[in-house]
Parts: sequence; C-alpha cells; structure tokens
Amino acid sequence: MATSAYMAGRKKYGRPQAMLWSENAGQLSNGVYVPNGFEVGYDDDSITDLTSLNQFLILSDHNRSAINFGIERIEQRQRMINGRMRSFYVADKLTLNVSWTMLPSRGFAYKADFNEFGIATSPTDMQDRFTVDGGAGGVEMLEWYENHPGPFWVYLAYDKNTNFKDPINPDSQYERLAEYNQIIQMYIADFSYNISKRGNGTHDFWDISVALEEV
Repeated sequence: MATSAYMAGRKKYGRPQAMLWSENAGQLSNGVYVPNGFEVGYDDDSITDLTSLNQFLILSDHNRSAINFGIERIEQRQRMINGRMRSFYVADKLTLNVSWTMLPSRGFAYKADFNEFGIATSPTDMQDRFTVDGGAGGVEMLEWYENHPGPFWVYLAYDKNTNFKDPINPDSQYERLAEYNQIIQMYIADFSYNISKRGNGTHDFWDISVALEEV
C-alpha cells in the first residue's frame, strides 16, 4: 500500500517525479499527499483486495520536456448597449501538454518488485533500471492510456507554494517543495508516440506526446 515512506523511496532525487497518474485523489499521509492502493505492476500473493492493485503510475522525468500549462476560461461575454463588456464567469480549467524523447519502452528490464519503502528489490534497482529514475516507460504509459478512456487524477510536483497556505504557520508553505502539491482530475485529450530507436535484446526508445484537459 502506498505510504509517505513508499513515495519517498520511489523518487531518485530530492523531489518526486513531476507527474503521477492515479485512479484516486489519495489522502494525507504524514502531511504528504499519496495515492491510495498499490502502484501499477505491484503484485503480492498476500493481497486479497484486487481492487487496490494498479491504482497509480509514477511517470518518469527521463528526457521529459517542459510541462506546458494552459488556462481555459469558461465565460460568456456580451457587450452592453452602453458599449461596456460584461462577462458571466463560470470557471477556469487547466490544460497540460508534455512530451518525452528517447524514453525507454519500459522502466525496468523485468517486473520490478518494490518493498514497503519503494525500493526495487528484484531485479536490482541500479542494474536493471532503464529509466533514470525508475518511473514508467513508454509501454506502461500507453497501457494506462488504453485502460483510461475516462478521467483520472493527475498529481503534479512543482513550486506552487500557494496551495499550502496555512494561516497558523504561514512560513510552512515554503517548505513543501519535495512533494506533490496539486491534484487535478483530467482526461487524456491526445496521446501519440513514435518508436524512435529499436534496441537489441533490451528495450526500445519511444517519443511520446500527451495532452490533458481538466474535467
């Protein structure tokens, strides 16, 4: 089951991977937002609740481009008889565009077995890891797209400290850089990929482009 300790172990550097896709909005665990259930590919004979499997996918930062944010303002504008514009505002909705170049087709050489601290125990983490941070490869991302024609939750980790405003301890919002700070329910509006280079007995390299729209 995902915990704050598990999520901390699944990141290679001081901050988590920039994006995570999840079936659920998660919960607070030791002050950190983590998804419920088990990561895609996680398997254990002791798990009896099969609905808790394949609940989230940690995307890799391996050769990832900038995450481009767009804001769609939903409103109705009408010019009044006196010439002034009046707007009936409804909501702002986010769109995201991101791509990867030369992304390994899989995160690990074989199925990765993670312990409770998010460390790959079999195969060995360093020897058989293809993506630099152990995040999802091209095949895992494509499978998520194929299995999710509807909306899911997107976790984002970037410096938006205003999401952590605390009137009691206002300085604490500047200490939350190393965690996911924004969770949005979105659709995949477009998913495309190219096989840019085929490997010899190990893995391929993919170019992937994804567009997401907030529900």
